[in-house]
Amino acid sequence: MGVSAAAEATGTAVTGRTAASKTAASKAVTGKAVTGKYETADAEGMCPYRLVIEHVTSRWGVLVLMELLERPYRFSELRRAIGGVSEKMLAQTLQTLERDGLVHRDAKPVIPPRVDYSLTDLGREAAAQVKALAVWTAERMPDVDRARRTYDEARVEKTRAR
Repeated sequence: MGVSAAAEATGTAVTGRTAASKTAASKAVTGKAVTGKYETADAEGMCPYRLVIEHVTSRWGVLVLMELLERPYRFSELRRAIGGVSEKMLAQTLQTLERDGLVHRDAKPVIPPRVDYSLTDLGREAAAQVKALAVWTAERMPDVDRARRTYDEARVEKTRAR
């Protein structure tokens, strides 16, 4: 039963209500708070591919994938290669990408401990897609700049006309 039908069946018409009351009504019926077409209130309940897209295209995820596409790295050298990332954020990003099956963590039992990070086959595939987007962005940046100027100029003209 859909959220609307379920809401009608329980005597709670969803039409015309606020987003908060729609969310509450859907949660009462389905047990999950629906907030949009592709998501629910809890991250794990999101559309399955949405979280992976968020991980791959996150600020640090993109840079990690691009660097690891070149070669395996130890944690500290990867941090230096990326630059500007805290230890905590890099560790979280690597752990998330490892959980998604994109990064392989190889901890060697030596003293001092040595941990190498590399891409899995799946990770290489994702990194190649990210790299293609980065190349496209670099090639098309003049067009983006031109579009931004046009947009900004139109906004200024619209503001003056008021």
